[in-house]
Parts: sequence; C-alpha cells; structure tokens
Amino acid sequence: MTVRVYVWRVPRTKIPAMFWSMAVDRRQIRKKADFAKMLGTGNGRDFRMQSADLTRWAAIIDSPEPVVPPMRGAVTSCTLTLEPIASRGTWAGQEPFKAAAPAGGDGPVAVLTRARLKAGKALAFWRAIGPVSPAVAEAEGLHCAFGLGEAPVGFQGTMSVWRSAADVVRFAYRRPEHAAVVARTAEVGWYAEELFARFRVLGIDGDREVIGWRDGQ
Repeated sequence: MTVRVYVWRVPRTKIPAMFWSMAVDRRQIRKKADFAKMLGTGNGRDFRMQSADLTRWAAIIDSPEPVVPPMRGAVTSCTLTLEPIASRGTWAGQEPFKAAAPAGGDGPVAVLTRARLKAGKALAFWRAIGPVSPAVAEAEGLHCAFGLGEAPVGFQGTMSVWRSAADVVRFAYRRPEHAAVVARTAEVGWYAEELFARFRVLGIDGDREVIGWRDGQ
C-alpha cells in the first residue's frame, strides 16, 4: 500500500474556495481511496491552533493507485510518496496505513501523529506542549515539520520528515521537552483517539518549499 501526502499553497483570494473544497471534494476522494483526509495546515513553527496557515492545505490518501485531490487554486505543490513501516491507533475509527515495509534500513523517515483531544483535557494539553514546538525547530536530523488539522480545536496532528529513524528516536525519547509530554500522556489521558505512524520516504516531488524543507539537514 502506498500513502501519498499532497501539500499545496493557494493565494489568499482562493481561501474561500478551499473551505468549499474541504466540505465537498473530500466526499469524492473518499469514494476512490481506502482512506483519505483533506486537512488544513499549521505554519510549522508552532503546533497550536493559532498557527493555522490558511494559504496551505494538505491531503493524506492511502490507495494502491494515485488519487489526486482537486487542489483548487494551487500556485505550487509538493507530493510525498510513502511506504508504511508501522502504525498504531485509529483515525475516525479506522486503522489506516497497514505496514507493508520492514522497519530498519537507511534513508529518510516520515512520521505522522494525530489525536482527538478530550474536551476537558484540551487546555492542559496546550500548556504541556508549549516547550515542545521550539524543540522541534531545533531537532537534529529534521528535514521539515508542519501541523495538520481537521478542525481548529480538538483534531490535531503533525507531519514531519527526518534524516533517519535514529533521529526520530533521539528526539522522541531523549529530548527532555518531548519525553516529558510522552511520559504524561498515559497519566493524564489527553486523547479520546490517537494515531502514530512511521513511513519510509519513497519520493518527494514538486516544490519542497511548500513543506518547509531545510537544505543541508
């Protein structure tokens, strides 16, 4: 199974069309794919709801054959082609991204996290992740990272691409800011639903500036 992440940018004049697309086009995409989500994005510097970037949109599509979203009004775009390595949890009650590739090996790795926050836990969660956003920006081996969301509050996610699996582990469990949040997750129970998935990066096509790619990483 191949997963494709489409990210595109639109001019501000096309933002209303993208809200329309989110409501209408996603139904058509879901009919063609095993799993598909059309999403808003965050600016990549902060993963809280204030970071929404209304000129950049995304779609995650899990399908054997390419299913391309409409990308209404796009002026530039980038496509990540991914192969699932591991996936744990659910998204809207589904278990997408069934692993097809063995873990290990060299090369870049993409990580997708997604959570639906419990209403009564949202404020505590936002307070807890405050120190994490600056740490992500400084992480060794990070090629790019940006926020993903189905709604302004409650449905949150991130997509990141790393130089290697070792860099992912180093950040997740050895960076104190992130490790503290991981440790508190089971204790506090912030999430009503969560998903964590890792992928091997098979290709990146188009304008990498759209995903905030860092040269030299």
